[in-house]
Amino acid sequence: MRFKPIAIVLIALLIPVTQALAERGSSGHVNIIYWQAPSILNPFLSGGTKDIESASLVIEPLARYDEQGNMVPWLAKDIPTVANGGVSEDLMSITWSISEGIEWSDGTPLTAHDVVFTAEYCMHPEGGCAQLNTFENVESVTAVDDYTVLITFSKPKPFPYGPFLGATSPIIQKAQFADCLGTKAPGCTDANFMPIGTGPFVVTDFRPNDVISMVANDNYRDPNKPAFATLTFKGGGDAAAAGRAVLETGEFDYAWNLQLAPSVIKNMEQAGKGKVVAAFGTAVERIMINLTNPDPALGDERSTRAHPHPFMSDIRVRKALSMAIDRSILNEIGYGDTGRPTCNVLPAPAIYASTANDDCLIQDVEGANQLLEEAGWVMGSDGIRAKDGVSLSILYQTSTNPVRQDFQALIKQWWSQIGVETELRNIDASVFFGGDPGSPDTYQKHFADLEMYTNLFDGTDPENYMNSWRCGAEPTPENGWQGVNMPRYCSEEYDSLLDEMAGTGDLETRIELAKAMNDMLMEEFIMLPLIHRGRVSAHANSLGGVILNTWDSELWNAADWTRQ
Repeated sequence: MRFKPIAIVLIALLIPVTQALAERGSSGHVNIIYWQAPSILNPFLSGGTKDIESASLVIEPLARYDEQGNMVPWLAKDIPTVANGGVSEDLMSITWSISEGIEWSDGTPLTAHDVVFTAEYCMHPEGGCAQLNTFENVESVTAVDDYTVLITFSKPKPFPYGPFLGATSPIIQKAQFADCLGTKAPGCTDANFMPIGTGPFVVTDFRPNDVISMVANDNYRDPNKPAFATLTFKGGGDAAAAGRAVLETGEFDYAWNLQLAPSVIKNMEQAGKGKVVAAFGTAVERIMINLTNPDPALGDERSTRAHPHPFMSDIRVRKALSMAIDRSILNEIGYGDTGRPTCNVLPAPAIYASTANDDCLIQDVEGANQLLEEAGWVMGSDGIRAKDGVSLSILYQTSTNPVRQDFQALIKQWWSQIGVETELRNIDASVFFGGDPGSPDTYQKHFADLEMYTNLFDGTDPENYMNSWRCGAEPTPENGWQGVNMPRYCSEEYDSLLDEMAGTGDLETRIELAKAMNDMLMEEFIMLPLIHRGRVSAHANSLGGVILNTWDSELWNAADWTRQ
């Protein structure tokens, strides 16, 4: 079979970012606030956006995605393709050339050996890497010379741009992390909290779940950047306080993810101190079903595939839960013009969006009751359905946020109308998204029947993202609870579609396969998508150079920020 490489505009356009207009440090201090506080600065040990994005100020990938979803070289000289010889004609390998002269913040040179080590770190058989899906089908990563890296795949890879691309897959320094492989990784506190990087800033102090202090990297490759000499990254609080700090009081310069009611944001912006920026990408607020049993009595086997869930294993229960939800009302109260009700976990780019599941856009409480009745779930005198001694009693968890708590309250009310009892739980976002293997409250452990959050993926090709629901990608005690398959879903049919997508470069076929996988997840109600969310952030009027990026870290071009 002859494979053809994917020829999409996203790798063809190399659009330059805005150039800083000041010398390094001349703009003084910049304040950033994320109401979800970072708990670690190592994206390989956390899938939380607040950890990935704060780390992106310090450690960087070989290439990034720009604000239009195009791949742009970052630490690499260029984007490898078949045309320029960087991707082999048989699509079995990709060769990256690293720009020479780039130094780590400690003054030592970045080399191919750091890239090779990063692969060894994430792919270590005794470790748990939160970004392991980006290394799908990678057979080996070797250094051809000090500035050339060869990635070899186990099969032809028409889209070979998983490893070392985007904020989720940065390069870490071999010298600093050498003794942190495998099971030792979580214990390397100094390295995980204060990584040596090639980015525009250097960490001087990190208080987990609170605040990070940074200074300009004296060894950054552009002598005129960053324009800011110092940076404070404040975490915690809530979205409303973060919005006010930029838009009303002017205390901060940049606020991320203003997950607030549209009227609240509009009122804040009227103060005139800042501006709101928004754009749609791949973010979807969804409810993740736990297909496994979270009962604490199961000990270490809790929320693992060793024990199916006592009632979420019934597809009719999962479907009824979806049918009872009014997504339009949720969007109206939570997002307005910055959201869209959705029935897909893959809503963008538009070419991949399926229309096969749009029935979920219409609430059907009567139909949900009928479905449960037919399935043998009988309504009791207490208004709760039960079958064979098992009651439909749900623990529904999410992070602490006004919009999410509003969603929980409405959904609990709708579910009560179909005989489902719901206990609501909200967890501080710094803990929920923290990835601490010792905490019972992380979204990876999923010690609940359902959990709600937003997820998205870097770039515009969904292959690595759809790999999130491959058999074996789930968090487990064996991998330190570092996985991406939160529902613990496993289907040979689904995996075969993943394998087929990994082996085809024809765009139309890839679109068909991506839609088929999305539809399979939706039709089996493995998760319940609610809202296709636009990214909404805000920055001070005096902060220049900000380009909102929904395809990579929002802080992707912080080196170009200036004080106007």
